[in-house]
Amino acid sequence: MSKTEMFGFTLEADDRTEEEKLSKKSSKKDDQAPMDTDYQEEMEPAKPKLRFNLNFDKGIRGVDEPDTRRDSKTFNIDRLFEAAASGDITKLDGLHQYLHQNMKRLSDSLYQSYGKTALMKALLHLRDGKNNTVELLIDISERMGDVTKFVNAAYTNSYYKGQTALHIAIERRSLSYVQLLVSKGADVHAKACGKFFQPHDGTNFYFARVSPPPVQTNVATAGGELPLSLAACTNQPDMVDFLMENEYQRADPKLVDSQGNTVLHALVMVADRSSLDVLTATDNSQRQNTVFIASMYDRILKNAAKLHPKLKLEDTENHKGLTPLKMAAKMGKLGVFSHILKREFEETETKHLSRKFTEWVYGPVHCSLYDLASVDSYEDNSVMDILVYGSDIPNRHEMLQTEPLSRLLEEKWNRFAGGMFFFNFLVYSLYLIIFTVLAYNRKAGKPPFKLEHNALGYLQVCGQLLVLLANCYFLCIGIVDMKRKLPKIQTLLIDGYYEVLFLVQAVLFLVSTGLYLCGQEEYIGCLVLCLALSWLNLLYFSRGDRHMGIYSVMIQKMILSDILRFLFVYIVFLFGFSAAVVTLLIQPPAEPPKERFTVSPPGECNDVSYTNIAHTTLQLFKFTIGMGDVESAHKYEYKVVFYILLIGYIILTYILLLNMLIALMNRTVEKIALESTSIWKLQRAVTILDMEKRLSRCVRDRLRCGVEKNLGTAIGPDRRRCFRVEEVNWNKWNSNLSKINEDPGCCDRVQQPGSDTPSGRPHRGRSWRGFFMGGSRRWQSHESTELLPV
Repeated sequence: MSKTEMFGFTLEADDRTEEEKLSKKSSKKDDQAPMDTDYQEEMEPAKPKLRFNLNFDKGIRGVDEPDTRRDSKTFNIDRLFEAAASGDITKLDGLHQYLHQNMKRLSDSLYQSYGKTALMKALLHLRDGKNNTVELLIDISERMGDVTKFVNAAYTNSYYKGQTALHIAIERRSLSYVQLLVSKGADVHAKACGKFFQPHDGTNFYFARVSPPPVQTNVATAGGELPLSLAACTNQPDMVDFLMENEYQRADPKLVDSQGNTVLHALVMVADRSSLDVLTATDNSQRQNTVFIASMYDRILKNAAKLHPKLKLEDTENHKGLTPLKMAAKMGKLGVFSHILKREFEETETKHLSRKFTEWVYGPVHCSLYDLASVDSYEDNSVMDILVYGSDIPNRHEMLQTEPLSRLLEEKWNRFAGGMFFFNFLVYSLYLIIFTVLAYNRKAGKPPFKLEHNALGYLQVCGQLLVLLANCYFLCIGIVDMKRKLPKIQTLLIDGYYEVLFLVQAVLFLVSTGLYLCGQEEYIGCLVLCLALSWLNLLYFSRGDRHMGIYSVMIQKMILSDILRFLFVYIVFLFGFSAAVVTLLIQPPAEPPKERFTVSPPGECNDVSYTNIAHTTLQLFKFTIGMGDVESAHKYEYKVVFYILLIGYIILTYILLLNMLIALMNRTVEKIALESTSIWKLQRAVTILDMEKRLSRCVRDRLRCGVEKNLGTAIGPDRRRCFRVEEVNWNKWNSNLSKINEDPGCCDRVQQPGSDTPSGRPHRGRSWRGFFMGGSRRWQSHESTELLPV
């Protein structure tokens, strides 16, 4: 360390001319100056700093220096950047001598523009992965004694702040320069934390954010703040290995960026939503992306385990409380999500990194143990909770079909949810019967009514109390569900559709009860609305049956999407035309009738009035459903204009909007029909988790799925909660058929015609595949959803 640095400041030499100093002062600071340019560089104004003026004696001695021309041996920032960009080392001849004579260094602020050095400029201008000035600049800096400061210099403007030469070398995919920089002291934990490297709406270089299907676009390219994340997300396995295993400074995989994300989080963010399965992947390029992400993910896990055997890298949570697995679920990254859940390592030293453990194999049947850590809804903020309640995840119904989630939900339904659901249905049916009988036999007159001291009166009071308690229960459950699903209105409307209806039902009954106790006859209005809604809510229990559940989902989807949009546009047309008609047909007020209601003589009908906004709205609504009357318009003026308005209204509503609504509903039905089974399973999953959340902790402990297992991995005792799944994997079985060489019976070595079996191998007679395909077709009903039989 130099003496100046020991005292907290550095003293730089300054040999600039007065003209150069004035030009630097006149330039304006621009935080969004380009990272690099092939044209005139936008230089940063020189910052106030203690500098030693090498030309101070010329003024004393009366020596005049040229105003516009500099000595050819003088190196300023423009000349240095030009040489670095060209890659011509001859342009740097005499640089070391000049720096030595003038007591200057390449890391001086006068050789930086917004923190960018000549080394960064050279790395940004590689040709065929090479720029000869890089080695020369580092060598000169090392000889001047400031190589560590030179290679670790970082951008200072807010847009590219923190980016170092190491980031640039990794982005340029130059392993040789990365090795050179790290060997010279480059910090492998440097963070590029400028706005350009942060997720925002504009162009950025954080991690790829994917828009919802069906159109998938990348607003940002893959990248990251940390060098290790940048290398991993740009598919550079050799670079990753070097950063994690080099002898100078090893990259720490536990280190997080400004979002709290590790390198594993970064890999999840750049993954596509495609599947790893060739048969289900929609785009080969997306599948290749998922394959590279899965491979890189496993590589980093293994490297980290090699360096830190007891490190649980996957358990690291970011600032949003998400592990890499939970982030994959939250973002709908199906391929990497399935890979993490089913990851299985056979090597002894890395077996503890597995989440899937094969227990036994018999033919195509595989019995596996899946780790339930962070997966089971028994835990708070689990993967199951994220998927089931994540209405903003477009492919969550597809992700719930991934093992072990599909079997886990089925196990929960069979163990406790199915029985609870049927019991709730019986209780609600009894509630409906009691409520309907009470409402039908209500008393006429002004409430509240006196209690009749007989059996019928006592039964009526008991029924009223039961209905009141039931609606209080609906209110409490609705408030709890809304707290859990808020603040996302979309989640509340889609997943909590019936919960909202039950809540409204309870509020209507309680309001009706309050009006009844206050002696208001208007309680009847709320009562009948509550009764009608109570019967409509009976459709909630249709999700217990597959076919009825799909029908209920279709109704819900059409109400929340097609009909709501139709009603918004229709109300605009209805009130707009109503206001126009009333304004057109306005008349002077007539004398009020002596009686409020008049009865027309037999054979005569009252004419329809268009002079009142409420009546006009009702009449125009009748036109929408084909029940309007135009005969009464003959007594008004401007009949032509009235008919023009009426015809326009009928065309826009009766012909256009209604037919458009029918077309939209037809499209909704077709779309849901394609995913009917998965949508029904999603609805049932919501019901299962809702009922599980209502159970006490001790009951949930007793009903918890899975078994405790001591897996005994290389790190010692390894107790985990696992869920056993038996799968039929015909694809893997077929790939192993050619390796089977056992003879269960007579040794018939004669090759059958048309057989692919080599003649030198004994023929096995009847194949195991034929046995399973012919005699055990029933296994296909238990087949894993992602594996197809041949």
